[in-house]
Amino acid sequence: MEEIDFRTADGRVLHGYDSAPGDDARLAVVWHHGTPNLGTPPAPLFEAGEWLGIRWISFDRPGYGGSTAAPHRTMASVAADLTALLDTLGVGTCALMGYSGGGSYALGAAAVLGDRVEAVATFAAIAPYDAEGLDWYDGMVASGRASLQAAAAGRDAKVRHENSGAEYDPEFTPSDLAMFDGPWGWLGSVAGEQSMPGGPDGLIDDDCSYTHPWGCTPSAVTAPTLLVHGTADGIIPCAHARWLADRLPAATLEIHQDLGHVSILSRAEPALEWIRDRTG
Repeated sequence: MEEIDFRTADGRVLHGYDSAPGDDARLAVVWHHGTPNLGTPPAPLFEAGEWLGIRWISFDRPGYGGSTAAPHRTMASVAADLTALLDTLGVGTCALMGYSGGGSYALGAAAVLGDRVEAVATFAAIAPYDAEGLDWYDGMVASGRASLQAAAAGRDAKVRHENSGAEYDPEFTPSDLAMFDGPWGWLGSVAGEQSMPGGPDGLIDDDCSYTHPWGCTPSAVTAPTLLVHGTADGIIPCAHARWLADRLPAATLEIHQDLGHVSILSRAEPALEWIRDRTG
């Protein structure tokens, strides 16, 4: 895995990852990480990626890992960061895969990059905060609701919430907890405070981006899109996926009974195959 640092047009450092530098014969799949995580590509999918001919590309969103923070960033502005990364690596078209909030960033990137994106797969993606007809907070665990409501009140309010000592309880389901005993225990190596060595800007700016305008619209996504969600998800309820599926022109919706926010990743390998089947 090659790691690179480069400067964006506004002078920030962006830290990226590339599993097969210069290998244009492979399908480039960009991994969009969850909150709060590092951006390293998903190790549990490396074996499947090898036999499918995948070149993994990813980056730490601003405020995470080695990437400079960018307060008030949006889905659209982070899509511009991805464009800069792809141009730096000499990658033309790609597919996108995103988990949790990273699923929303994948959709935002697909909306901005247009024909440069061949396919998209998301797991537990978040719908826009202004989603008409969606009760955005309905079904969320209490601590998650409180955290996102603070973000919706503005960045200063979110900073106060994070500094208040409020604890976040994801209320993982038994199926979620079982995932940590298998390959997806990898999430523990990229999650939490270790992903934010410079402080909580990554988490703060992620949550603010989820509760403020995206700067783009999901309906602009024209690439084939797979939306995967579990009915037992209390972090991002599956009503978000249903709302998105109704508004994406080329969406396929997969709702899985009894799967939660982490256990939905048990469907990641089939989704990677789905992407490979829909790309040239």
